[in-house]
Amino acid sequence: MAYDESKEFRGEDMKVEVATEEQASASASGTWFMEEKRLVRKLDRRILPIACALYLFAYLDRSNLGNARVLTGTHDGKQPLPTDTLGGDPTGILFDWVNSAFFFSYVPATVLSKLFAPRIWLACAAIGWGTCSTLMSTGFDFGGLMTTRVFLGIFEAGFGPAIPLYFSLFYTKEEMGLRMAYWFGFAAVAGAFGGIVAFGIQNAIIPFSNWRLLFIVEGLPAVCLGILTFFFLPDRPESTHYLNEREREIALARMNRGTSGDVGAVVTKSHITMAFRDWRIYVGGIIYFALNCSLASTSAFLPTILKTLGFSSARVQLMTVPPYAVAAFVIVLGSWISDRLQSRGIPIALASLVGGIGYLILLFVPDNLHARYFATFCITSGTYTSIGIIIAWFAHNLGSETKKATGIPMFMAIGQCGSILGSHLFPSTDGPRYITGFAVCCGLELFGAICALIMTVSYRIDNARRNKLYGVPEEDARVDVAEMADKAPTFRYII
Repeated sequence: MAYDESKEFRGEDMKVEVATEEQASASASGTWFMEEKRLVRKLDRRILPIACALYLFAYLDRSNLGNARVLTGTHDGKQPLPTDTLGGDPTGILFDWVNSAFFFSYVPATVLSKLFAPRIWLACAAIGWGTCSTLMSTGFDFGGLMTTRVFLGIFEAGFGPAIPLYFSLFYTKEEMGLRMAYWFGFAAVAGAFGGIVAFGIQNAIIPFSNWRLLFIVEGLPAVCLGILTFFFLPDRPESTHYLNEREREIALARMNRGTSGDVGAVVTKSHITMAFRDWRIYVGGIIYFALNCSLASTSAFLPTILKTLGFSSARVQLMTVPPYAVAAFVIVLGSWISDRLQSRGIPIALASLVGGIGYLILLFVPDNLHARYFATFCITSGTYTSIGIIIAWFAHNLGSETKKATGIPMFMAIGQCGSILGSHLFPSTDGPRYITGFAVCCGLELFGAICALIMTVSYRIDNARRNKLYGVPEEDARVDVAEMADKAPTFRYII
């Protein structure tokens, strides 16, 4: 049901004036600064654990197919998923379609999320995808697996694009990069954690296939977490009961720093049109396409690729852990630097270049196992870091909430087409070299780096033009984006 905030708060009571005399004097004495730091810590304590845990299980549930593909029973020799349900799938084509079904159904619906309380929207999404993942354990043929993957994608599509919009309600542009890194970094944690879980399940003695237990173990916690989200995730700053009145005042001032937030469940139709006409969203989609092609193929096929290095099925599950663990550290470090420099395009380009170098190593160093294993670290670290930063980039640069709610899922939807491509780049018949898959991913990573540089140059030019026409705006002053979104004269882009 739609969320009616007017029952508790009246819109006319929530007008925000950032530069009030009270705030100015408090800031001068340092009181405001200390109160703001306490508020950020309080928000971090509640929002980040829930959001990161949600993404951990969201990513586990979308990527556990890669582990299930090679997961056999250590003690009783039970067969992996392709042998058990896909008739052996000697070409790998059926597995590719099951994997890509998730991305076909990734339909953006984030604009609708503005009409609901965030805790309700995100809780329903988590309960939905957790149920679908658990039901994958009951799949006995190609059709059953395809159906559950389709609905898994539908529910996760309501979660991923909604988080950057939700974070932008509470965090400033100087804080977004690191928070998005914490959140998206749990995709890398999921990769490492998934390998450990798969290794343990591989050694379980159970009356059914081990890969079925994998889906149950990684699906049910998402359902439980969705229920917790419903009760504990804060709603919008103006309506959440998690904040007291003073904290709400500070949170609303922060939400209107360098931009301006909506009041309640509001959708500005003209901003939806603006998003569809913004060429940068489509270029961002191309970058996201390039990165997602690598991301999807890595998450689904890393165990398969590592198996070509001569590792046993049991050891492969453990060898997937270090590349993801390093990637989790690198994405946090890279995003922290990006926040400090208030630069997004150049860090994205550099990280994508690292990913491209990893694929070059896999292409041209076929015999050195140490070098090829090092290449997987380059791929995971470069790709995950780039994706985390580009999400933070658009979380500010689209201006208004409605344009963010439209533009973020737009570029993510374009990016999911890269995931579909990545799901088909590593058929079993191409092993063990997988030259086509490595070459395509390499080219796309390098092309994404070029597009990121084009974007950052365009943002620099636009900022300079506005400074010349309208003057340099006061730092952190409220910018009215209600009418023109990011085209407002005093709005400035992060470059």
